[in-house]
Formats: sequence, C-alpha cells, structure tokens
Amino acid sequence: MTLSVISQSILFKDLPHHHQQALMAIAVEKPVGKNELIFSEGDEGTGFYIVVEGQIKIYKISLEGKEHILHIFGPGEPFGEVPVFSGDVFPASAEAVKQSRVLYFPRDRFIHLITTDPTLALNMLAVLSKRLRQFTIQIENLSLKEVPGRLAGYLILLSEEQKNPSEVILHISKGHLASFLGTIPETLSRILKKMSEHGLIRVNGKTIRITDPEGLAWLAETGRLDASES
Repeated sequence: MTLSVISQSILFKDLPHHHQQALMAIAVEKPVGKNELIFSEGDEGTGFYIVVEGQIKIYKISLEGKEHILHIFGPGEPFGEVPVFSGDVFPASAEAVKQSRVLYFPRDRFIHLITTDPTLALNMLAVLSKRLRQFTIQIENLSLKEVPGRLAGYLILLSEEQKNPSEVILHISKGHLASFLGTIPETLSRILKKMSEHGLIRVNGKTIRITDPEGLAWLAETGRLDASES
C-alpha cells in the first residue's frame, strides 16, 4: 500500500522505481481520527505528509477566532512540505476532516535522500510552484471578488481538476466549502440557489451540473450573474 501511494502521488509519481522504494523505506504510516489535529501553526516542521485515505484540511485561525480553510487535501496529495526546505515552522494547522491515514516523511531522513539525488528536490519544487499559483489565485479571489465570483471560479477550477467541464462533485461539506470561500454556509446556500435560478448550474446533493459554462465564466470574471447587470 505504501509504495502504491508514493507511486501515485503528484510529488513522486514520475520518479524511477528505485527512488520510490527509497522513499517507502523512510515513510511512516499513521492513522488519524476524525477532527484529530496533525500539527498546529507554529509547530516545528519536522517532516511532511501524504494523504493515504480520508481528507485533511489546512487552516488558519484569525485574531477573532474564526477558522479559515486554505485547502482540503485528499488521497495522494502532499501537505506540510514547505518546512522541509525552509527548516521553519508550519505556517498553518492541519486536521483530519474524517477518519484518515497519512504517510509521514521525517525531514532529516528526507533531506539525506534529496542531497544524494537532486531529482527528488526538483520534483517537489515543481509541485510547490503550482501550489503557489493556486494560493495566489485564492488570495486574489478573496480580496477582489464577491462570494458569487469566488464560487464560480472554484467550480471552474474543480471542473478542470476533475477533467469534466459539465459536472463536478464536491468532496467536501458545504460548511467547509463556505469557510474555504470566506463566507458562511447560509450565504453559500443562497448563492447556489440564485445561480440555479439563473440557469448556470443544477445542484443535486454533492453533484453540481454546469448548465451554462459561458455564464459561469462570466460570473467568475465579473462577479455579475449576467451581462445585463451593472
């Protein structure tokens, strides 16, 4: 199972088999209970993780005590990688959304591997660059767009990730999605209903069918539900 997770992870899937085996030798599999804290913001970055099964949310707590979700990771996705390179503390907290399992890679043993084989480091840098782009877009959305535009942009991004332009499946609760978009569940529900009334989407539980891709793209870009709005 461990080797399978490593070979399918976006960090390591393109590595030769012997490199993946070397990574398997240093990985430690850990069960994580629902709502169990994996690390807190400010903790020493002693290693990083890959999700085996379940979901892990990365979040920060505002000065007012409000939780804001930065990302939710699923199977095969890494998290907590930045301190591996910086030798710094974790910049956010990580908690299991549901019963999960993770692989833990101790920083000292991983550093030893990448110093003997720089291919590992180059692969990680490519993934971190992609993450930086995603966070830049997220910050732009939160600071410049209203919630309808943020939601439309998220659905478009999700359709690209799931490689299905006409339908997406939400793998997180609407409560977590609301936190990710910087709003509250009641507001999110109202916006979903309004987008459905405008014929942009059709919601069926966790499945959202995109019925008007051009209109959804317009909303993501302008924050307006149709071209006639000013």
